[in-house]
Parts: sequence; structure tokens; C-alpha cells
Amino acid sequence: MGWYTPQSVAPDLSDILVCGWTACAEGEHLLVPDACMDVLWIRGVGIRVCGPETAAWSFTLPPGTRSVGVRFRPGSASPMLRTSASELRDSRADLSAVTDARTERILLNRLENSDDHEQVSILESAVRSWASSSFRHDPVINHVRTALSEHSWNVSTLADAAALTSRQLQRRCNDAFGYGPATLRSILRLQRFMALARSRPALGLAESAAHCGFSDQAHLTRECRRISSLTPAALLRTQAPDWHGSDTVVALAEGDAVA
Repeated sequence: MGWYTPQSVAPDLSDILVCGWTACAEGEHLLVPDACMDVLWIRGVGIRVCGPETAAWSFTLPPGTRSVGVRFRPGSASPMLRTSASELRDSRADLSAVTDARTERILLNRLENSDDHEQVSILESAVRSWASSSFRHDPVINHVRTALSEHSWNVSTLADAAALTSRQLQRRCNDAFGYGPATLRSILRLQRFMALARSRPALGLAESAAHCGFSDQAHLTRECRRISSLTPAALLRTQAPDWHGSDTVVALAEGDAVA
């Protein structure tokens, strides 16, 4: 993908971050919901926190605009930033809105006065600092994220497996992911499809849909239009990044079906 380049994060952050990334964008680009949150720096703009999205959105930047960021695994950013993900749903905010002005100022100064190849590492250092002071793994959120990244669970069954009522699960998911388990399931299922269909185009849409938990190709088309506003084929032709954090896609590429 020409405008956007993901990269692996330091091993000690692999439970928190999906990837780091750099981008040099111009013109209009499409982004599709992936259940993740990003902290990013845009040269000449500042540091932003991108909340979890429920629908695709596009942005336009002047030629040569450089940005770098880190992408948090679903559910990992909210406890670290001490902010309910639901408060950031479908929005972009200044970092100072979820931390404080001093934290933003120090980090911005480091990013603006560093070489390009150092900037993702600087953001990773900031994540380490936030994690050391506030981050705690929530076993329920880890369970929900792993389960829905791999399968299209029924919500009531998922709540039973987590020893919660459906209402309790809804509240926990709203705080951690920004929306409830049904929305999370739909977004992660579409991300599984994007990653698999791009890595194995010979499978075709119907077979990829079946592998990724859709009831049939019509179900895939409805969900894809609802989330991205595009047909599956049109979505795959875009340069919209897909999620880089699911080992499920590797298993699917080797022939394992998702129930």
C-alpha cells in the first residue's frame, strides 16, 4: 500500500499494540472500522487520538503530509488513557483531552525534533509510560476480543462464557471497545474478510465469506455496505488498510474454517 506502511512493534508492547505505522498521504483516503484506537502525530497538525469507528470515513490531506502512529489492540487504549472508549466513538480528539496539556507538549516536542525513523519508537515509549502507571489487563475484555477475532459468537453465549449477564457484557464492552459486542462482532468479522480476501483472492467472495463467519455472500454484502458503504468487491479495490493483528487470517489461509 503506497501511502501507508505498518511495522511491527517492540515485543514488550505486542499485547497492547497491533502495529506502528507511517504514512505520507495526499488526496482522499478511506478508512474502515477495525475496533482499534490510534494515537498519531501529523506534521503541522499535532497529536490526535482516533476513537473507535462504527462506519467508514474518508479524509483529505495536502500533498506530502507525513504522519506516524501506533494502533492499539481493541480494548487496550481505554484503560491506559483512563477514558471510556465510548466517549471517543466516531471522533478524533487532541491528546490533551484524554491526558493533560503537559504530557501532550512534551511528546509533541520530542516528535517535532526527531528524525523520521525515530518517531514510532517515541510513541512506543509514551505507551510504555502510560502502561506502567495505569494499564491492567482485563481478562473479560481479553476473552471477548480473542473470541470475536476468531469466531462470530452469539452475544448471549459470549456473555455466559464470560460469566456475565448480557447487560453487564454490554457495559464492559462499551467502556473498553466503544460499542457493544454485536457491533464489535460485525466489525471484526468484516476485518477478517478483508484480510483473507486480499491474501487469498483465489478463494472468491462466497468462500471467503463462509470462512469468516458470514451466513452467506448476501450477508457479507449487507454488512459490508452497512459498515463501509461499499460492496465487498469495491472495498477490496480500495487502499483502505485492514487490521494487521489477527493470527486467524494465517490459519484461514492454511485452510482452517471459522465456525
